[in-house]
Order: sequence, then structure tokens, then C-alpha cells
Amino acid sequence: MLNFIKKFAAKIWASQHIKKADMWKSRSVENQQKLLFEMVKTAEKTLFGREHDFENIKTIKDFQEKVSVADYEDLKPYIEKVKRGQRHILWPETPEYFAKTSGTTSGSKYIPISKEGMPFQIAGAQSALFHYIQKKGNADFVNGKMIFLQGSPELEEVFGIKTGRLSGIVAHHIPNYLQKNRLPSWETNLIEDWEAKVDKIVEETEKENMTLISGIPPWLIMYFEKLTAKTGKKIKILFPNLQLIVTGGVNYEPYREKMEELLGGSVDIVQTFPASEGFFAFQDDYQKEGLLLLTNHGIFYEFIPLELFGKPNAPRLTLKDIELNKDYAMILTTNSGLWAYSIGDVVRFIDKNPHRVLVSGRTKHFTSAFGEHVIAFEVEEALKATLQKIHAQITEFHLAPEVNPKDGLPYHEWFIEFEKEPENLEEFKNELERQLRQRNTYYDDLISGNILQKLKITSLKKNAFQEYAKSQGKLGGQSKIPRLANDRKIAELLEKYQF
Repeated sequence: MLNFIKKFAAKIWASQHIKKADMWKSRSVENQQKLLFEMVKTAEKTLFGREHDFENIKTIKDFQEKVSVADYEDLKPYIEKVKRGQRHILWPETPEYFAKTSGTTSGSKYIPISKEGMPFQIAGAQSALFHYIQKKGNADFVNGKMIFLQGSPELEEVFGIKTGRLSGIVAHHIPNYLQKNRLPSWETNLIEDWEAKVDKIVEETEKENMTLISGIPPWLIMYFEKLTAKTGKKIKILFPNLQLIVTGGVNYEPYREKMEELLGGSVDIVQTFPASEGFFAFQDDYQKEGLLLLTNHGIFYEFIPLELFGKPNAPRLTLKDIELNKDYAMILTTNSGLWAYSIGDVVRFIDKNPHRVLVSGRTKHFTSAFGEHVIAFEVEEALKATLQKIHAQITEFHLAPEVNPKDGLPYHEWFIEFEKEPENLEEFKNELERQLRQRNTYYDDLISGNILQKLKITSLKKNAFQEYAKSQGKLGGQSKIPRLANDRKIAELLEKYQF
């Protein structure tokens, strides 16, 4: 009886939530403009607001003229003041949290999350589940055990501001009605060593009634492989009531075939687009590609055409200006005090009613040593099309240029860890080459003009990418290895894992 009540209640909540969501979906452009002006007004008396004349911002054009696009290095002087306990710097008062992320040029980044911003991190995930319940008519998962593969929930304090990984922060905000069903245990979640942690998670979950599992694809695969190795069973046999997998962080498609093999049965997938800076989008339509952009969740969005990103006077477009099927660098202004912040993600709109996006890459993750500017979306789509024609299974890959080969012309080198190699690797390579040339005319011109020779594939041993990540201290729930590079720093380290 209790299980029936929980399912019934979940469906009612979902129905009510969808009605409210339908209202903001139809007014995204208006809501975005209103949101920007509300945030500017709120932060008018902060140090940042005074320095950028927020008091005289009356239009979006005013905002764009007074507030330049910024990256973390640009905002770091303000964030350092906040870290020292100063108030009213980027946002009124001090942040409720710092989400600590690993940076490159900046070292560790401290992303502020205000008391106004934190609820939207939780609401984004809840909305994804409510949309699933309403669209699928399925709330069975609320009665089973749920697991979230995440970082440690242990938080440190920086001048009184609680600081940790976003996933660890979110762990403190799981609704009470889900806490009893939630795994792993708090003690297991505190384990820092990722392999030891996953081993313990396997031990805690292998005999449970798992109905929902959440995490980024590479580490879901690691968890599933360990479960299968220990029990000898496919995941769907081990967890017959598994209803739903919620995933995000990277594009799911390149992992789909491997996941389906490990699962050994049908499980619904909901893809999401979260980050320390905000919860941006989730899959709301399971019949088509694309993620619903959350336009009323404390974030004002701007978009710079990718080919113009980083150039002087590059246009900053709002939702009313964007075009479909074009790549844009995404710029954020948030109710946690990030102003015209370049997050580094590249999106492609595939629908305007409502606004749906594909995450097509990273502004810093591309291959363009020869002017081709190949991006992640093109690479992943080329690989997907190749796998549809030539049977093989890929665990992970990395693409890097070889500018100065010992012999012949330069080329693109693909480092691929195959779960199942194609019967004819040369045929696979030629098809992959053909698919990529179809998607990137600049690359095609370089091949046709004998500037580049055709791509080469270097096959890597099993678990090569896990071993690489471990060697770099990046084996963990939220760590992601770039799939594209413009140099050979990662490639040189991957070479030692080849057959």
C-alpha cells in the first residue's frame, strides 16, 4: 500500500510540475530579459556592480557594453576577495558554497553558489525526473534503491564558506523522502580513492533492489563492469527492477553500445547537462535528440558563434537571435554572481519551441593544428555513423594531431580503446575518414589538397584510459578526459598503453 501511495504522489507532483514548466517554456525570451534585469538590480551595490555601472544598465545592449565576456582568470580577483571573507563583491552577502573544480591555467577553481542559486541545482535534477514520470507514465523507481555515483560529501570551510565538489554539495540536499532509498552509505561516499570506493559500492549494492542509477558514462561503465565481474551477471539480470539511468557530464552516444551490452536489457536513459556553474538542461523528449534549456533557473544565457569566439567585438546573441544547427560558445550570467562568464561549453540549437540544445563540444577542446577546427560533435557523429556501418565497440578515444611525423605528411591520430575491434581495421579507418570529411569541409580540403595524409588509428590496451586517468590523479566520478586536443600532451602519455 505504501509503495502505491508513493507512486501515486509522484505522478501527481509530476503532473503539477509539467503544467508550470509549460508556462515558462512558452515565454523563454521574455523571461530571460526579465531575469537579467532582476540580477543586475540585485547586484547593483556590490563591488562588481559599482565598477561596471549596473545602476545605468537599462537594456541588454547596455549590459553587453559595460560587462565584457570573462573567464575564471578575469573573475579570480573578485573571487579571491570573497574567499578572504569579504561581502558584497560579486553578489550580495557571501556564497553559501564554493564548488571546487580542477582547472588548468588557474589551478583549482572556486565557483560560488549563492543561497539563491543552490535550489536551482536541485530543481534541475528534480525537473528531469518529473518530466520522465509524466512523459513515460512510470514512477516505479521511487519504490526501490537509488544510487548516485558522486564525489565525497565531506566539505571544508574557506572563511566560513562550505567548499567541496558539486556532487558532494548536492548530497547534502537530497530530499528527505529519497534519503531512505539512497545508496551508497555515507561512509562509502567519503572514500576518496575511486577504485576502492567503487569496489565498496559494488559490495553494498549487488544484492539490493536497484531502480535508479546516476553518474557520468565512463564511471557507470566501470561500476557495471565490476558488478559483472563479481557476479557473472548482466546488470538487468542482477537488477531486474532497474527502471532508469540518469547521466550527464559528457555526450552519452559514444558510450551507448557499451552500456547496452553491460545492461543486457532495456533501461530508460535520461541525459542531463549540469555543471558547478548551474544546471542548464535535461532530456525532456525521449523520441528525439536534444536537451531542454532551462531558461527560468537563475541563469541568463548569451551565445557567441563559435567561429568568432575570442575575437574582438564578437556578437553576443540572446535566445531571440540564435539560429538552428549552428555552434555557439555559451556565456552565463548567474544568480550566484558570475557575470558574462565563459563556461567553455559549445552548444547547438536543434529546436526553438521550446529551446533544445545538443552539447557539441568545448571551446578549448578541438583539433585545429592545420586550420581545420574539428570539434567534438563532428568527431562523435562521424564515429557513430562509422559504428553503424562497421561493427565494433569502443570504450573511449582521444584525437590529436601529428604535426611532424618521421615520414610523410602530417595527420590526425586516433587513440582508441576497443572493447571489440572491427574485423577489418583498415576498412574501419577508411569509413571513419570518409565520415569526418563529410562533416568538416576544412578537413576534407586538407586531405584533398595533400596537406594532410589520411588519419591513423592507434589501438590501446583494455583499461588504457582508466590507467591514464589514474596516473594523472583524475580517476573519479566527475573527471573527464578531453577527446580532442590541439597538441600531443595527452597523446604522448597514451602511447605507452598501445599494443
